[in-house]
Amino acid sequence: MNDIIIQNISELILPKKTEKPLKGAELAELKVIENGTVVIKDGKIIYAGEFSEDFEAKETIDGTHKTVSPALVDAHTHLVHGGSREHEMSLKRQGVSYLEILEQGGGIHSTVKATREASEEELFEKAEHELLRMIHHGVLSVESKSGYGLSLEHELKQLRVSKRLQEKYGINMKHTYLGPHAVPKDKDSETFIDECIKDLQEVKDIADFADIFCETGVFTIEQSRKYMQAAKAAGLPVKIHADEIDPLGGLELAIEEEAISADHLVAASEKGKQMLNDSDTVAVLLPGTTFYLNKEEYADARGMLDNNGAIAIATDYNPGSCVTSNLQMVMSIAGLKLKLSPKEIWNAVTINAAKAIGIDAGTIDAGDAANLVIWHAKNHEYIPYHYGVNHAEKVIHNGKVIVNNQFKL
Repeated sequence: MNDIIIQNISELILPKKTEKPLKGAELAELKVIENGTVVIKDGKIIYAGEFSEDFEAKETIDGTHKTVSPALVDAHTHLVHGGSREHEMSLKRQGVSYLEILEQGGGIHSTVKATREASEEELFEKAEHELLRMIHHGVLSVESKSGYGLSLEHELKQLRVSKRLQEKYGINMKHTYLGPHAVPKDKDSETFIDECIKDLQEVKDIADFADIFCETGVFTIEQSRKYMQAAKAAGLPVKIHADEIDPLGGLELAIEEEAISADHLVAASEKGKQMLNDSDTVAVLLPGTTFYLNKEEYADARGMLDNNGAIAIATDYNPGSCVTSNLQMVMSIAGLKLKLSPKEIWNAVTINAAKAIGIDAGTIDAGDAANLVIWHAKNHEYIPYHYGVNHAEKVIHNGKVIVNNQFKL
């Protein structure tokens, strides 16, 4: 007998299973079934589609006035770090830029200090708390970056914590080595890049990707290309923090080096956006970061789609520039500021986000792992519309209900 039937679902969201990311107009193509049924057995989806009475199960969940979707995928987070930087909010209110805070010894340098000083257990407890918050908000796939150690010892410490979290909770996680996240105070950028390249041999057995922050005052296009090519030679697929502040050509570099994703892209050039047409590199946009930094200009999502690009949406959860692990909130910002439709948003946080981190997730077709969310919402448009709160009523991981928010006192 089947384990669970979810019946009378108000709206059932079924992103298209695809080998490559959805591009351009494809992002707006989303199958939404009214009065749907989902059947689960042995941790797998047996059926997901129109209402059916052809199945029996041990447990029936009433989906009346509910929306059901695949579990969300957060394709860009800095989950493991020490400390916090709430004192910087006053500087931001005064108009002090991120790079200025960095030059003053704040910003990432304070997080590096806190991360180095924290024990592995302390980092684990802090990251675990945030990971559980993500899960409670409907996320069951997470990319977790290092980058706050700026030394091999402490980068490995972050990656070990990330792996331990995956082992404990069994969710989809990818672990990214972001050694060149900033330049240590006691080194120049060229020396440090060479160190990070050497360290690739140590991290390649624990990391899934290699990433770099290509930006003014951090690492140049030439340094980023050198690092990315070395990472690929070591067997690590590459990502890049690109064109967040200045249009250096990071998106173009990502496409040339066949990066699985290029992230941020607020200042991406027209040339870079046009090059997306002939590339499967996913542009991972992080509108929560632009919102938190109180910037007026957001990434040009519509321009990327008009150029037949592939985009995904993620939180960029981190202690300095986007202090939220609520992907639902970022979905709302994506609708308001990136001008994405609800269907585009759902594809951007499910199937395309999965493609951005190279995992099989984001769909709930027959045969898929039963990782899904029952939302306290009548339709798929309501979740990004009603912003800043948690709409996840039940989260089902591998066929078992692991979160049950009844919304009752």
